[in-house]
Amino acid sequence: MSIAEAEAAGKPGERAPDLLYSEAERDLAGSLRSLLGARCRPEDVLGRLGGPGQADRPGETEPYDTVLWKAIAGDLGCAGLLVPEEQDGAGASFREAATVAEELGRAVAPVPYLGSAVVATTALLTVGDDLTVRELARGDVTAALAVGSESAPGAAFPLTARVSGPKSSDSRAGVHRLRGRVRGVADALSADLLIVPSDGVPHGLYVVGTGVEGVRRTPIVSLDMTRQLCDIDFEDAPARAIASGAEADRALQAALSAGAAAIASEQLGLADKCLEMTVAYVKERRQFARPVGSFQGLKHRLADLWVGLTQARAAARYAAACLADVDSDAPLAIALAKSYCGDLAVRAAEECVQMHGGIGFTWEHPAHLYLKRAKAASIAFGTSDAHRASLARLADLPGA
Repeated sequence: MSIAEAEAAGKPGERAPDLLYSEAERDLAGSLRSLLGARCRPEDVLGRLGGPGQADRPGETEPYDTVLWKAIAGDLGCAGLLVPEEQDGAGASFREAATVAEELGRAVAPVPYLGSAVVATTALLTVGDDLTVRELARGDVTAALAVGSESAPGAAFPLTARVSGPKSSDSRAGVHRLRGRVRGVADALSADLLIVPSDGVPHGLYVVGTGVEGVRRTPIVSLDMTRQLCDIDFEDAPARAIASGAEADRALQAALSAGAAAIASEQLGLADKCLEMTVAYVKERRQFARPVGSFQGLKHRLADLWVGLTQARAAARYAAACLADVDSDAPLAIALAKSYCGDLAVRAAEECVQMHGGIGFTWEHPAHLYLKRAKAASIAFGTSDAHRASLARLADLPGA
């Protein structure tokens, strides 16, 4: 079928999305890659993690690079990409936000971009919390959505926290108290604010400061030490309500959808970097007086990975374009991107470790950072299997 025939077969007036990177996106990616190349080298990331076995002692390292985050958030304006200009943001679209996620994935950068600038910001924009959005856009504070990192779009509203009775000291109106425990929250250890889904009459979303009495964050052992998880306990913690009922449901689903799409782009960038590192190594490593990259078995594996990467790029870019255009295909595109990019990133990282030979299994080589991030991210915002099941339902496949 020709391109013209394919276009004619579509819906009347329907135009295929442009999946290419715009000039603004290329400029943004170039600036960010330059910054990360200077300040987020593999040895810089490894240096923050201590050494082998540090994962068994959560909380003893400072995996988040706050200085780097201030440069990314403030100097480059990445914290406010999704925020309209009238709210002190950049007024960009989700395409630009996904481009940033892709570059951060290439560097396995230890910054809270995903949790704060994408997920939390999307939730706050959906409910119209102007004041908090402005703070996040300026990079003054960071926020995290207090749900388990594995929470996927379409999941039921979490009820692990609940509204409790007010204290006698609550003299001013609008103060609520939350109790409960939320397990396995990403990007919350460094957050200044938490957006907490809570049970009540009706259920709702609440903003809680992490520095207030009644909030306790406990680091837990995390496979990906550059995005450490924590459990959060609320013991009559003071909170401010920002949405309830159906509005809270919409905000939560919008945030989870944005997170799933952004992490697909992050996985794309990670896989791209893994392939780049592997190809460079097999060109230099020699065995039997020839580069190991000349062996047919390795060439086929790398070629298969390149084809998969090309397909993953199309899927991730389409998901970002659908969110940017508020397209009705967005749920289907996100499910496709998250399922495909997640699996591909894990395979690319595994190939990176294996094709680097003995050095690829050492702590000093960054390959393990990519494998850990790829595996952890493949579970975050829903597993590939969960998204494939969702994709089958959305596409109305037989037997779904």
